[in-house]
Amino acid sequence: MPTSAAGSRRAGGFTLLELIVVIAIIAIATASVSFAMRDTNAARLDREADRLAALLESARAQSRASGVAVRWRIVEGGSFVFDGLPPDALPSGWAASGISATASLASGAPVAAVQLGPDPIIAAQQIVLYSEGPPARSLRVATDGLRPFTVSTP
Repeated sequence: MPTSAAGSRRAGGFTLLELIVVIAIIAIATASVSFAMRDTNAARLDREADRLAALLESARAQSRASGVAVRWRIVEGGSFVFDGLPPDALPSGWAASGISATASLASGAPVAAVQLGPDPIIAAQQIVLYSEGPPARSLRVATDGLRPFTVSTP
């Protein structure tokens, strides 16, 4: 028959070292998640700039293929349209709200519309996109006239 002498029974539970290791793992996981989370306004502006660069290149290719002059311009209300293409050829307007834009030549002179073709070499132009804050950010979608439109910070 087993006896229960003092000190012969093993204590249950976790050791201090095990608890510290678990807390350290939780702290590292929490820190990595907080660094991975992005500002939604910044991500939205990045997506819109990439989308606009792709749309401009698509319109430029369609203009060269059809031989018809295509222009990108801003309309009232902050949206945009492509003149010279069929109405449903490309999307018009921003996919997200709170985005505005200004168009200009590379020299900074404002223009009413960005010319996209039909010539293979166009003027150096840029479109600066702005997001409503906070924080307010801006990105530039630009071309030197020969290369594709690229996104950069102003």
